[in-house]
Amino acid sequence: MARSPARSIGRSLRASFTIAAALLALPSIASAHSLSGTVNSPLPLVAYLAGAAVAVGLSFVFVALTEGGPPKEVAPPRSHRVPRAVQLLLRGLGLTAWLWVAAQALVGGSSDADVASLFLWIYGWVGLAIVSSLVGPLWSWIDPFSTLHDIFVWLGRRLGIGGGAASPVPPGWGVWPAVAGFAFFIWLELAVDLLAGRLLGLVMVGYTLITLAAMAQFGKDSWRAHGEAFSVWFRLLGRLAPFALEGSPDDGRLRRQGFGGGLSTTAWSSAQVVMVAIGTAAIIYDGFSQTQVFFDLVGIPDLVVDTALLSLFLGFLAGVVLLVARAVGTAAMGAGLLPVAAGYLMAHYLTYLLIDGQRIFIALSDPLQQGWDLFGTAFSEPQDAWLSTSAAWSIQLAAVVGGHVVGAWAGHTVAQRTSRVQGRLGQLPLALVMVALTTATLWSLGQNLVFVEDGEVVESARSAPAEPYRSSAPYPPRS
Repeated sequence: MARSPARSIGRSLRASFTIAAALLALPSIASAHSLSGTVNSPLPLVAYLAGAAVAVGLSFVFVALTEGGPPKEVAPPRSHRVPRAVQLLLRGLGLTAWLWVAAQALVGGSSDADVASLFLWIYGWVGLAIVSSLVGPLWSWIDPFSTLHDIFVWLGRRLGIGGGAASPVPPGWGVWPAVAGFAFFIWLELAVDLLAGRLLGLVMVGYTLITLAAMAQFGKDSWRAHGEAFSVWFRLLGRLAPFALEGSPDDGRLRRQGFGGGLSTTAWSSAQVVMVAIGTAAIIYDGFSQTQVFFDLVGIPDLVVDTALLSLFLGFLAGVVLLVARAVGTAAMGAGLLPVAAGYLMAHYLTYLLIDGQRIFIALSDPLQQGWDLFGTAFSEPQDAWLSTSAAWSIQLAAVVGGHVVGAWAGHTVAQRTSRVQGRLGQLPLALVMVALTTATLWSLGQNLVFVEDGEVVESARSAPAEPYRSSAPYPPRS
C-alpha cells in the first residue's frame, strides 16, 4: 500500500534510533567538544567510523528495498492559532534581548556578562536553530528586526509620515541575499573570531539597520522570506519540525506536519540547497580547524589565510552538493542534507548551549558590565559536572548518525518521486556524499582539540586536566 512522504520519513526515526542505540552500546572514544576530559575505548576510532559509514549506507539499501510506491493523497492538516498573548510575549523577549545587546555595545565593558555572545551565538545561532529543527518556528515571533520595523511603521503613521509602496524583491534574487548574509556571519565566527564584546554588538546593530532599510524597500514579509539570513535559515530548519508556519507570522497560525514532513512537501531552490551546504560545511570546518591535525598542517592562521581556507572549504562542499543535485534532483539533495545539518548542529554545539548558556545568570546580575552584582550571581561559574564526557560523546554520535539516517531516508524518498534518474542505483551519488560526511565529522569529533590563547597554542583537550568550566566560543574557543 502506498504511503505519504511524511510517514515514510517518519519511519526513518525508528531506524535511526535503532542504529544509534547499537553504536552507543559501544564504549566512547573521544574527547567531547566543549568539555574537558577524555573517555578511552578498547576499540580504535576507525571501528566507529566504519560502523557509522555502514549504518548510513545500509539505510539507503533498506529504504530502496522497502520502497512502497508513489505517495497517496492525504487530507490537508488543520491549522492552530498561537494565542496573541504568547506572540506578544515572544516579541517582547526578542526586543528586550536586542535592546540589551545595543545597550552593552554603547556603555558596556568586557566580562563574562557579555550578552552579544549569549543572544547571537548561544541562544540564537545554536538554541533557536535547534528549536526550529525539533519544535517549530519560534523565531517568527522572537525576531527583533520585524518588531522594530513594526514599531517604526506605527510611529510613522502617528507622525503622519507615510512610506511609499514596497517594491517586490526581484524574481532572480531568490534567497541569495540571505545566503550572502548567512555566509557573512559564518565568516565572523570562524575567520574573524568575533565571538563577543562591543564590536559584535555594533555589528548586530549595523545588520539591523540594513535589515530595516531592506524591509522598508521590499516589504517586511518579502524580505524575511528572501533576504534576512536568520529568518530564511530557521525556516529551512523548520522543515524538520512537527509544526510549521502557515501564512504570515502576523497571522499567528501553525500547521502540524509531522517530523520531517516539510522535507518532501516543500519546493527546493538551488540557493536553499547552497545555504544548507555551507551551513553543514561551516560546522565541519569549525571542528576540523580546532584539531591537532589542522594545527600541525596549517599552524595558527591569520585572518587572510583563515578566510581563504574557509572560503575554499565552503565553496568545495557547496560545489559537490550542487553537482550531486544535478544527478539526483535539487529537492532530493535538499531533503537529504538538511537533517544532516541539524544533526551536526546538535552534535557540535549542544553542550556549548547547555554550559555556556548558563552565563545568563552572570549577565542578569551585571546587565551593563559595570561590575554590579544585583542578584548575587555576577561571579557564578557555569557548571558541567552534571554532563560527563561519555554522555556528551553519546549525544554527538546519536545526533550525527541519526541526522544522516533521516537524511538518507528523506533524500531517497524524494528522489524516487521527483528525480529524472531511474532505478535503485540512481541515488548512489547521494549515498556516497552521506557516507563521506558521516566519516569526516565523526573523525573530527574523535581528534585531540587544540586551545589557542593570545595567538599561541596553550594545550590539547586530551591532555588537559578536567575542569568544571571553560569559557568557550560556539565550539571550544579558537582564540
